[in-house]
Amino acid sequence: MQKDPKFSKISTIQGAECRVMASPSPRTIHVVVFPFMSKGHTIPIFDLARFLLCRKISITIFTTPANRPFFSNSLSDTNINIIEIPFPQNIQGVPPGVESTDKLPSMSLFATFANATKLMKPHFEKALESLPPVTFMITDGFLGWTLDSANKFGIPRLVYFGMNAFSRVLMISAASVLRTQVSDDELFEVPDFPWIKITRNDIDLPFRDREPKGPLFDFVKEQSMPTSKSYGLLVNSFYELESVYVNCCNRISSPKSWCIGPLCVFHKPAKEQQGVSEKPSYIKWLDGMLEQGKQVLYVAFGTQAELSPDQFKEIKIGLEKSQVNFLWVVRRTIDETDDEFENRVKNRGLVVTEWVDQREILSHRSVEGFLSHCGWNSVIESICAKVPILAWPMMADQHLNARMVVEVIKIGLRAETCDGSVRGFVKWEGLEKSAKELMEGDKGKEARKKVKEIGEAAINAVKEGGSSWQTLNELIVELTESKSV
Repeated sequence: MQKDPKFSKISTIQGAECRVMASPSPRTIHVVVFPFMSKGHTIPIFDLARFLLCRKISITIFTTPANRPFFSNSLSDTNINIIEIPFPQNIQGVPPGVESTDKLPSMSLFATFANATKLMKPHFEKALESLPPVTFMITDGFLGWTLDSANKFGIPRLVYFGMNAFSRVLMISAASVLRTQVSDDELFEVPDFPWIKITRNDIDLPFRDREPKGPLFDFVKEQSMPTSKSYGLLVNSFYELESVYVNCCNRISSPKSWCIGPLCVFHKPAKEQQGVSEKPSYIKWLDGMLEQGKQVLYVAFGTQAELSPDQFKEIKIGLEKSQVNFLWVVRRTIDETDDEFENRVKNRGLVVTEWVDQREILSHRSVEGFLSHCGWNSVIESICAKVPILAWPMMADQHLNARMVVEVIKIGLRAETCDGSVRGFVKWEGLEKSAKELMEGDKGKEARKKVKEIGEAAINAVKEGGSSWQTLNELIVELTESKSV
């Protein structure tokens, strides 16, 4: 691939070569970024901002007062301009002071929370008026109302969704089948992709219903129009991984999808961001396991998964019976149901209830497996760390991601449910068997070998001349040239 003479290398970030404009452009490139109020949406945007900073682009990022500390801490080593605008108050069902989905008492409030962000529009536009000229803006797909603001100020809008191309295009393609009488757990071929079989239960509610309806469906449907009328869709993936699905996306839907990932390659550990030399306690624990030559299974289900008490209990039993070493990040205190658990596993297991740097954990040399809900951020982070996955999807696009992980790119195994269905209950026996197979079995070894190959390709994609490196260059040039015209 031919190098773009407008860019020259300045540094290397975790194996990815960082590029910057070789000479000042006649007009400074200034980008406005507005992530959705959810850590799963925000963290990749921070990494994207670092990717843009490599090109000496000026960045202004928007957030709310309660989220400001997280932004300030995460971006403290950059010169990114952070602007906070007020989050709406007195939202029915949402406790005062809650300004992020991971703080919601229940994800059933998501649509109410997301719809409330529309009330931020006057504050957003007032702030835009005071800024230097903006070349383009990147806003979350759940903030569809920002397209009106972008058009008002003549600013091209790029959309960021946390989904990969695979899951997005399968949902579009499978829609016609979902309107038929196919049963919940009956496998069917996906139109356009006959080599892929899924079930109705691989799609989340309400979208798998024959006639979907309700607040969440209405909200997501409402976002589809501003997305389609935006300049482009940024995908946190790389073309080599999803070429067939990206090409199909661009053939059957708009706007154009641009693969610019994996963005996590540009992540900086929290201690580097904040100039802290002391390692977190969980990293020290992993260091100890490495010194003993022990492999560790990392267990985490994201910030929004809601586990029942019964399922929580089965996980504890399964991890204990499996005899694998594990680091488990939980959202609740472990002694809610069994205060003896940590004592029984203390020589080989660590339970963490604090916020962790997942990328730092996955990149630790002792971590050789990841029991994951298969949120796309977690999948792409695991790929870049070359760690195989034990897939246990729970919500949103996670079931489709799990299909990709296990059946398409073959970098993981599936957690065994008691009835064999994709949404079935996982008993401790199934978890014990699956965890041991991933960490010690032949199928785990095959997945480990495959993820190392794909992980290398992922890192190469954002290096100089790589597909994502070149795609971002082309997009920036295209946007700056169209803006100047």
